[in-house]
Amino acid sequence: MPTDTPNSVDETEVIKDDWCDPDEPKTIKFQDISAAAFKIKNGIVRTDCAKSYGLSTETGVELFFKREFLHHTGSFKERGARYTLMMLNQAQKKIGVIAASAGNHALALAYHGQDLGIPVTVVMPIIAPLMKVTNCKTYGATVLVQGADIGESREIALRIGKKDGLTYINGYDHPHILAGQGTMGLEMLEQVNDLDAVVIPVGGGGMIAGTALAIKTLDPNVTVIGVESERCASFTASLKAGKPTYTPASPTLADGLAVPMVGVNAFATAAPLIDKMVVVSEEYIALAILRLVEMEKFVVEGAGATGLAAVLAGLLPELKGKRVVLPLCGGNIDTTILGRCLERGLAVDGRLCRFVVVVSDRPGGIAELTRCVAGLGVSIKDIYHERAWLKGDIFSVAVKCVVETRGWDHAHELERVLTEHYGSSNLSWGPRT
Repeated sequence: MPTDTPNSVDETEVIKDDWCDPDEPKTIKFQDISAAAFKIKNGIVRTDCAKSYGLSTETGVELFFKREFLHHTGSFKERGARYTLMMLNQAQKKIGVIAASAGNHALALAYHGQDLGIPVTVVMPIIAPLMKVTNCKTYGATVLVQGADIGESREIALRIGKKDGLTYINGYDHPHILAGQGTMGLEMLEQVNDLDAVVIPVGGGGMIAGTALAIKTLDPNVTVIGVESERCASFTASLKAGKPTYTPASPTLADGLAVPMVGVNAFATAAPLIDKMVVVSEEYIALAILRLVEMEKFVVEGAGATGLAAVLAGLLPELKGKRVVLPLCGGNIDTTILGRCLERGLAVDGRLCRFVVVVSDRPGGIAELTRCVAGLGVSIKDIYHERAWLKGDIFSVAVKCVVETRGWDHAHELERVLTEHYGSSNLSWGPRT
C-alpha cells in the first residue's frame, strides 16, 4: 500500500519551477515594470545617482554611480523581492515562500517578508557567508543551510516548496523579479539627463533584463552594455549559442555573478536589447573595488564593481566623453575578502610590489638594501630572509620584500636601481598578485 501523504515528495522526481520553463520562457513587458514601480514605491529606497568627478577625470568618461548598495539589505535585490511578495495571492502570502540563495536574494526576501508579514524560508549553501546567514535569521526568516552549492540548494528548496506548499521564488528569473529590477532603469533615466549608456553587471541576467527593457522602451538610443567576470561568462556563452547554456563557474571576486546558467526568462527578455557584452578580469575587479573605496568612500562587493572594472580595463573606449550610469548593485562584501581585494587592487595599481634579491649575509648587507629602498621613498611592508635553499655562495642570503610605492613609474624606478646595484641575475621582480 502507498504510504505517501499529500505533502510527501518522491526524492527521485525532477521538480520544475513553473515560472521558469526553458520550453516556454516568459518575457516581461514595460507595463510590468511600471506596475512594479507603483506598488513598491513606499517600501523601497530611491537610491541616489550622482556624478563621480574624480573617476570621470581619470577615465575620460562622465560617470554616474547608481548607489544600489544603499538599500536596507545592501543590494538592488530588494526591488524584485518586494514586488514578487506583493503580487502573491492571499493564500500564498499566508503559507509563505521559499528560495535558494547564497546571500542578497535571501536577505531581500527575509527583510521584506518580515515587513509584509509573509513567512520566508531560505535554503543557503554551506559556502554562504556566516554574516548573511545570521542576518537572514535576524530578519525573521527560516534558514536552512543545505547544499554544497547554489544548484543543490535550489533542488532542496524546490522539493521543500512542493512538500509544504510554499511558493518558490527564483532570485534572477521569476518574471516579477525582472519587473521589480527594471524599476532601477526608470530611476536612472529620471536622474541623469541626456544619458548615453548604462553598464550593467550580469550574473543570472535579471537586473540587465528589467533595466534594459525600461531604458530601451523610453529611450532606444541609450546603449546597454553587460559585464561579466571572466570566471563565469555564462551570458556571453548563451548569446553565442542562442539559448541559455551551462558554463562552469570558478571562484571569483564577483561571487554574486557566478551563475552557471542564466535565467530563461531573463535571457529571452534581455538578449534582443543588449548592445554589447564584455568580460572583465579579476585584477580589474579588485582595482575597481579599491578605486571606489579610495575615491568615493564606497564599500562595494565585487559584483557591484564590475561595471567600473570594465571601464578601468579599457574595454569600453567608445564611451569616452559619454554620459554613463554604472549601478553599484551591492555592498555585501565579507570583511576578510575586502582586505584581500584592496591588497590585490594595490598590486594591480603598481602600489604594492614584491621582489627577491640576493645580498651579502655579512654585517651591513641588509642595511645596505634598506638604505637603497628608503632612498627612493619606497616603504617596506614585509621582509623575509631565506638561507637554506639558496644555491649561491654560503655568505649570501635571499631577501624577499613586499614594498609600497606610489605607482608603476615609482615601482619601475625601484626595479631599475635594484638591478643596477645587485645585477639582474640576483633580482627577481614582480607585482604582488
